[in-house]
Amino acid sequence: MFKVGILQQGSEIDTDAHPFLETRYVDFFATEDEEDAVHKLSRHQMDMLLDLQAKRYWINQDSPNGYVLQRLLREVDDQTLAQDTVSGEEIRYIDWLLPGILGMNMMFSCLFGVGYVVVRYRKNGFLKRLKATPLRAIEFIVAQVLSRLLLIMSITAFIYLAISYFIGFRMEGSHATLLLVTTLGAVSMIALGLVVAARVTSEELAGGVLNMITWPMMLLSGVWFSLEGTNQVIQQAAKIFPLTQLLAAARAIMLDGAALGDVMPQIVTLGTMSVVLLAAGAALFRWRLD
Repeated sequence: MFKVGILQQGSEIDTDAHPFLETRYVDFFATEDEEDAVHKLSRHQMDMLLDLQAKRYWINQDSPNGYVLQRLLREVDDQTLAQDTVSGEEIRYIDWLLPGILGMNMMFSCLFGVGYVVVRYRKNGFLKRLKATPLRAIEFIVAQVLSRLLLIMSITAFIYLAISYFIGFRMEGSHATLLLVTTLGAVSMIALGLVVAARVTSEELAGGVLNMITWPMMLLSGVWFSLEGTNQVIQQAAKIFPLTQLLAAARAIMLDGAALGDVMPQIVTLGTMSVVLLAAGAALFRWRLD
């Protein structure tokens, strides 16, 4: 029911360190960065932050969950721990969820749109005829990326504007920065779809492989829920997916007003993924079924 961060080194939490840690229905998780944790507390991404070594705790004075946890804490300890408060406007679930929904829609369009089209071209002999022309594999792949990118960005922009008009959502940062991040994310996922389609000869196999890629991305990239507090191995593994990098940057821009420099790590990662995957797709690409 509640999420409480514990400031400490390491991920193992000693429940004997304080009676409050034995409270049921509370998800206690370790965190090492105080500044980042306090920021997340102000955004209602966690309900309380504890530093047992410094004997202090933080709550968000605007959070109902923080109020309840403070009352529970005082039941077992009303003098030892000093209180600090933060404030901050709550991020609605729709504000947090919107980037995930748009990103997931882009993911399916990029992977299945490109994957099925290229496999169908190979299956009906269209690629075989193209091979007789001076067209090179990298040129064909770049053309596929650009055409699919134009379609996906147009659809995504339309959905974004429609939701903004009818529902309204939080947008603190620059639209230009968001457009750059979204474009790089789309290119990297299109390139991933081309890698899958580079040598596959049947649509059934392409569908199975693409499903094996999309399901982990949909579950672990933070589309529906935050990975905050989950196992560190899972959090690190999720970073290999382009959708994870895209959503992390998009949410930082939309919810926290992050500037271009703040999301540069995600931009560099997405750019690198795009180049590597495009090169791999060109190297693996084959024109014929045999």
